[in-house]
Amino acid sequence: MTYAVIRVRGKPDVNYNIEFTMGLLGLTRVNHCVLVPENDSTKGMLQVVKDYCTWGEVDEATLAALIRANGKIAGDDALTDDYLKEKSEFASIDEMAKAIIENNYKMKDVEGVKPVLRLHPPVKGYEGNKRSFQNGGALGYRGAKINDLINRMI
Repeated sequence: MTYAVIRVRGKPDVNYNIEFTMGLLGLTRVNHCVLVPENDSTKGMLQVVKDYCTWGEVDEATLAALIRANGKIAGDDALTDDYLKEKSEFASIDEMAKAIIENNYKMKDVEGVKPVLRLHPPVKGYEGNKRSFQNGGALGYRGAKINDLINRMI
């Protein structure tokens, strides 16, 4: 399984260790999204940044739509099926999304593809950026509901 991690809160007054961990994840700005595999080390990193980010298990259809809409290559051009045919063993974005979900592949494995997906702010806004998702806010683990948030941000 793969987690989609989205940074919700900005830079002011962030603890150095949290900022460093977000830098390791590639989350340098608000509304940036990265895809990380589900393993013990990433779960530990997510617990460190839980007060600044939200994450959950992304499904294949949402991931394909996300990459199709916001995937970029060097030069800030859009990631297309033709580019994938040239630079990787995948024939389409849908095949790459399936491989990413199964943890067999990463975005950075394709030459020239940017691993960070820049998203728009969500339609109708975040639920609140000071409370956890379980308490009616937008932070922390949200499970499969991350797909609803991503669809609002595409």
